[in-house]
Amino acid sequence: MSHIAFIGLGRMGGPMAANLARAGRDVCGFDLEEVRRAAAEAQGVRRATTARAAAVGAAAIITMLPAGEAVLAVWKELLTCVDRDTLFIDSSTIDVASARAAHRLAREAGRPSLDAPVSGGVAGAEAGTLSFMCGGDAADVERARPLFSDMGKTIIHCGEGGLGQAAKICNNMMLGATMIATSEAFALAERLGLSDKTLFAVASVSSGQSWSLTHYCPAPGVLPAAPSSHDYRPGFMAALMLKDLRLANEAAEAVGLTTPVAALAAQIYARYVASGEAERDFSGVIRMFREGRDPEDELLGVDHHLTRA
Repeated sequence: MSHIAFIGLGRMGGPMAANLARAGRDVCGFDLEEVRRAAAEAQGVRRATTARAAAVGAAAIITMLPAGEAVLAVWKELLTCVDRDTLFIDSSTIDVASARAAHRLAREAGRPSLDAPVSGGVAGAEAGTLSFMCGGDAADVERARPLFSDMGKTIIHCGEGGLGQAAKICNNMMLGATMIATSEAFALAERLGLSDKTLFAVASVSSGQSWSLTHYCPAPGVLPAAPSSHDYRPGFMAALMLKDLRLANEAAEAVGLTTPVAALAAQIYARYVASGEAERDFSGVIRMFREGRDPEDELLGVDHHLTRA
């Protein structure tokens, strides 16, 4: 699988395409923004002027786009202009319904397809250490495995088409909620006179341990490599965490499930993003608590006094 088309060369797609090129693959990329096309070309990715031009002769087409509507539009355009065995892979984070609709389009066109969203953020994309959560046929996952290995370290087959996206939004639902709880704990510790490093030393080996704490501590100066120690430069932008939490809440509503913690987490991140922090790392939400911007106010529409009874 040497000729790969990569559609969407943004913060995640650009480094992923570059890693494929560094692995010796012939990668032809397209993005609506010329500056992104030029940046990818500087990293060894051949530049195409249209998505269709990038796809000509490709053994696999990878899309990394911001929303389900964009994925469906690109797939509709490309499914009928490539060879029948061209593998379509979507690594965007989109709603489950759109992911399943994309699989239906591919199936109707007689083309193999995978939904394969990623975890690891921009740092993981640049380092080639992403985790891929794959939905689709097992044989297609195995066929794509060498490509995923060029861009990441972990490849997990989650089941039928759409379940890769289901795994991604459930994972980030947990991540968003635990980051808020972790941030609240550090804000409380500060008010009580307990240092960040002391709380980290205790919680990282106790029952409060979580990935948000031990790999991505929101308190600055605790973990040198964490965004918190670099003025919350992403990382994983707060706007993207908000997007994923909203996707999780939409999915829960669609199946009739009540998820109050995820709903509250989305409201908190909505306020954080609205305060001008959309492009900061999502762990920067700790500053809302430490600066006394009380997420209990009317913007959340939640009566937290009920929880104090």
